[in-house]
Amino acid sequence: MALYSYKKKPTGATRRFFTVISYVSMTVGSLFLFFSFYPVIASEIYSRVFINSDFTEPIPSYAAAASVRKANEIRGTDDKFSTNLVDYTKASNWFIGGDSTVTNGLLARPDIKDYTISIPKINIKDFKVIIGGEDLLEGIVHYRPECLPGEKCVISLFGHSSLLTLYRENDPKHAFSYVPFLEVGDTVYVSVDGVRYTYEVYDKAVVKPEEVSVLEQHFDNSYLNLITCVPHGTYINRAVVKAKLKDLPIN
Repeated sequence: MALYSYKKKPTGATRRFFTVISYVSMTVGSLFLFFSFYPVIASEIYSRVFINSDFTEPIPSYAAAASVRKANEIRGTDDKFSTNLVDYTKASNWFIGGDSTVTNGLLARPDIKDYTISIPKINIKDFKVIIGGEDLLEGIVHYRPECLPGEKCVISLFGHSSLLTLYRENDPKHAFSYVPFLEVGDTVYVSVDGVRYTYEVYDKAVVKPEEVSVLEQHFDNSYLNLITCVPHGTYINRAVVKAKLKDLPIN
């Protein structure tokens, strides 16, 4: 005959209540964690699956480390514990190893300080583009301008992106959030000094910040590069959507 016997203590209402609260708290916490990381992960998966990443690096691999190190000494660092952080609200910090000086305005047309861009597919309408700007919190930046839309050259426009869950229309901090989702054949309208130019997307890619070859000039046609950061909510890579002049300007 057993000397001892064990009986399960009945679970009281209070204990059941705290058990339910514990499970609910764990579930809610897991959901918050999921929704915090999901936009970044989804953006990274989309970038890898649906956007090319085959640009050739503009500097030899043996020189890349030295070039990046030198550039970072000027730009700052991404280490959050550093006192010399990179300020990504400045257009000149978006690419490593390129010319970081800022060209204010277009020398050939000093009277034109800005123009507007419209992309119907992603609900961008008459968004301000600052020619030779530096502060991306003020608007989309026409980086290091050498010509105006409609002319034969490459125009690179920088615009901020953000987590899609935080997106707000007509806010420079979110201006290019949906640009990486543009597809070949989509239309981009640029209006300069009362004249509207129509561009058509023909390619897109994801590149590293040191791949400054995407900023190189070509003068055989009129090109437009829409550039933003991906994955959304980070500054790891750059998405480049490439468009080419399609139609003659409309007065």
